[in-house]
Amino acid sequence: MENPFSRTQLLLGREGMEKLASSRVAVFGVGGVGGYVVEALARSGVGTLDLIDNDTVCLSNLNRQIIAVHSSIGKYKVDVAAERIADINPDAVVHKYRTFYLPENAGEFDFSQYDYVVDAIDTVSGKIGLVVQANEAGVPIISSMGAGNKLDPAAFEVADIYETSVCPLARVMRRELKKRGIPSLKVVYSREPAMTPLEEPDKPGLTGTAGEGTERPRRQTPGSISFVPSVAGLIIAGEVIRDLAGVNRNGRKMQ
Repeated sequence: MENPFSRTQLLLGREGMEKLASSRVAVFGVGGVGGYVVEALARSGVGTLDLIDNDTVCLSNLNRQIIAVHSSIGKYKVDVAAERIADINPDAVVHKYRTFYLPENAGEFDFSQYDYVVDAIDTVSGKIGLVVQANEAGVPIISSMGAGNKLDPAAFEVADIYETSVCPLARVMRRELKKRGIPSLKVVYSREPAMTPLEEPDKPGLTGTAGEGTERPRRQTPGSISFVPSVAGLIIAGEVIRDLAGVNRNGRKMQ
């Protein structure tokens, strides 16, 4: 009998699909990368998803974020993503958190509930906090490195953080995680050198997406394009799905 995930089951098997249905994944950051992670996890039958983000959809998100359309502008990203999940898989359970993950509110999240954590946020302190907290809870985590100012989607690869090179964000993460005694971290990163943006947008130095009516200062607004963060997000989702289902890239069960 056909079901929404029957084609996926042909690759992962019934047991793999049952594992996905019983899994709970937390996705921190539902933007250019995280939005595609959420989309792929929902379309793969992950049973429970926790969405953590305080941004609202804005006009400049339309070029790259799967949840961004004109009708969603001004809405919280977690609300828009939750609506998409419900339309894809009404049986999925979604927990929404309209907040940014910061060291100050890390205690609000019980990582022991999660089967996997996805780090798709863009603050170094938050990324470090997620990795430390996941390690303390013994929960697998995968982290997205820099995707801004890049044009080659084929340059992304999966590696341990200590095997990365070129990426400035990965360099900072290597240094900080080593200080904290974190032995490893699965990441998706690109060795493509970052481009220098050709010009500043209308409001230089402001993101305009830090929540309702607020803006966050930053050194420079990075350039981005539709086919780069989306690929990073789908690669991350693929790693999560295979790890949870217990199969490798050939569909064979992992020992």
